[in-house]
Amino acid sequence: MITAHFSGEKVVSSSSDAFSFYEKSRLGEKKNGRIEYSSVEALHLVGSGKMAVMSGKKSLDGEVLLKKFKKKDKNIELKETVFSDLRRKGYIVKTALKFGTEFRVYEKGVKPGEEHALWILSVVGENEKMNWRDFAAKSRVAHSTRKKLLVGVVDEEGDVTYYEVGWVRT
Repeated sequence: MITAHFSGEKVVSSSSDAFSFYEKSRLGEKKNGRIEYSSVEALHLVGSGKMAVMSGKKSLDGEVLLKKFKKKDKNIELKETVFSDLRRKGYIVKTALKFGTEFRVYEKGVKPGEEHALWILSVVGENEKMNWRDFAAKSRVAHSTRKKLLVGVVDEEGDVTYYEVGWVRT
């Protein structure tokens, strides 16, 4: 099990378990001699029993960690649902803020940095409205970066349906 620490707004670990798990799973990011985890990665690992997060000497369970992350991101639960669904299916999922979406999704077994992501992924709840300008902007970014736009719609039961958006020339 990985032992990590909640530091500021980040979850980080310097343990050998974290580095070993990173090499197998590509969860986290190597930075400054440690592994830094995004909020969804940390929630996923805690929820699957692979990580314990400490704040000082106190262990944070999944609910407490979720509350901390929710203060900064009200959509964290939707994002974690989609992230965990794709990870269970074997995809490598990384954040994609510079692409204007929540995630980059890599084919199964790919190492980010060695190959490009296939999709950029936008997450939405089934009862949310999506602004067409935002949708068009995301589609353009996907096209200009040679990726496809994937929209993950999370229903009230926590099931995810994916829609792939691509450009067609006629």
